[in-house]
Amino acid sequence: MILSKLAGRPFLLTAGLLTALALPWFVYPPVAMDILCWALFAAAVDLLLGFTGLLSFGHAAFWGGSAYVTGLIALHSGLPFPVAVLGGALFAAVLAVPIGFLSVRLRGIYFAMVTLAFAQMVFFVANQWRGVTGGENGLQGIPKEMFGLDLSDPFFFYYAGLPFILAGLWAAWRIVRSPFGWVLMSIRDNPARARALGYSIDRYKLLAFVLSAALSGLAGGVFTIGHGFASLQGVYWTTSGQAVMMVVLGGIGTLWGGAIGAALIVQLHDYLATAGFEETGIITGTIFILVVLLFRRGIWGTARDLIAARRARSSPAPETDRPKVEATV
Repeated sequence: MILSKLAGRPFLLTAGLLTALALPWFVYPPVAMDILCWALFAAAVDLLLGFTGLLSFGHAAFWGGSAYVTGLIALHSGLPFPVAVLGGALFAAVLAVPIGFLSVRLRGIYFAMVTLAFAQMVFFVANQWRGVTGGENGLQGIPKEMFGLDLSDPFFFYYAGLPFILAGLWAAWRIVRSPFGWVLMSIRDNPARARALGYSIDRYKLLAFVLSAALSGLAGGVFTIGHGFASLQGVYWTTSGQAVMMVVLGGIGTLWGGAIGAALIVQLHDYLATAGFEETGIITGTIFILVVLLFRRGIWGTARDLIAARRARSSPAPETDRPKVEATV
């Protein structure tokens, strides 16, 4: 696959870095920050869906749970926002251990439904524990401070939060290209063979689940600091569904596709909200159906396959594949 090979080459990674650095100059900075946070969230979901074969509808628990913990740390401790964000990511990873331990033994729709049930439990706790989470009002006025610097300007905060998103994306990239990532893909493609080779499937799935939750929590923490509030919407199941939709739109099992899907959905929501159109679900749902019907592997996945097929047709056959003609006398 040509694009999958290019994705590991320095010039494509450099192009992605330059795009991230230049984004707030061309897009409203809060929207640019949202794109990056959702891109990391989509990459975390794709780590499970595309590379481990586990469809989770419960990742809102980690995104939203981290949002609340990040907000509480920032509000009540006076610590700089990087500490709050890392605290939220750590909470998401810890929360994922019992949820993952009870879920990874299941497969297919059963795994998806169990993770959804756990996420709804987190939603119920957040809604009822009003003394801590604020209930329906959420947490308001979360500060954006780092070592005495006021980062209330969204343009400056973008570059303060960017290193966390880039670190998370780099971690996801390294995971899927490590020996651990190859084991995950073998479990996805043929779990019986992976088990026969001596790999503990449940242990690898659990570790992938926890890593995915930590990355989701990192994205949710930065998102919360950027907006200055944490709400019940973050732990509601539709948040998980939106991340899955971004992955499917961009291309399952690509990582890059999640960023494309995030940019498309966030920009579309912003445009429709600015235009005063409230039923955004109709538009995004229509686009989702069209992409699934026309681009079965998502936008990035389809482009990757088309370029690979075109390159294969234009490349000459290897010398070893050409028929040999023996000289005759």
